[in-house]
Amino acid sequence: MKGLIGRKLGMTQVFLTDGKLVPVTVVEVLPNVVLQKKTNETDGYEAVQLGVVDVKENKATQAQKGHADKANTTSKKFVREFKGEEMLNLEVGDEVKADLFEAGEKVDVRGRSRGKGYMGAIYRNNQAIGPRSHGSGAHRTPGSFANIGVNSATIKPGLIKAGQEGYKMRTNQNLEIVKVDAENNYLLIKGNVPGPKRGVVTISTTVKSTKKVDAVELVDLVAQEV
Repeated sequence: MKGLIGRKLGMTQVFLTDGKLVPVTVVEVLPNVVLQKKTNETDGYEAVQLGVVDVKENKATQAQKGHADKANTTSKKFVREFKGEEMLNLEVGDEVKADLFEAGEKVDVRGRSRGKGYMGAIYRNNQAIGPRSHGSGAHRTPGSFANIGVNSATIKPGLIKAGQEGYKMRTNQNLEIVKVDAENNYLLIKGNVPGPKRGVVTISTTVKSTKKVDAVELVDLVAQEV
């Protein structure tokens, strides 16, 4: 298993040579720096720690600076760990780019979903709306919570009601990489990925059984214009 840290830029569409239109998400993948290698002897497990996006010198803590100095780099804003034999070949200070993956590989993309703020029970939990008559005082309220029969005065834990909507970690699995451009630092991933624009995501080899499919051939619009 291998992985990278990226940033979701937005969605667009590309055309295949057979005329099909494919919706894709553009993920910016700046060079990821290996900050640390964790081993069974020192940490109890094996993993590689990657960092991306420099932190300004006056905003970095002493701990961040000391950690980054070991990799001969600057402090990083986003740090993530990845497990897998393919990542253990890297050394501290190495740079990992978008070409770690190939077109046709299947990946899981994990990110934090867009936050929507405080939502009522009807929108958040798809509960039924109350009577619409003028005399009703409960149009969009959830109603009584203590209505479970015998213990009618008891409210069971875990009852769904109004609260925070969104802003949760979500993973979209088994997505196909359509194009890899290491020179311009981006990936095109078929379908949508979690999070808002400019949101940080992690791309890793899928846990599903199918790891790779035949790469599709895209129409080169630039060449056609020339």
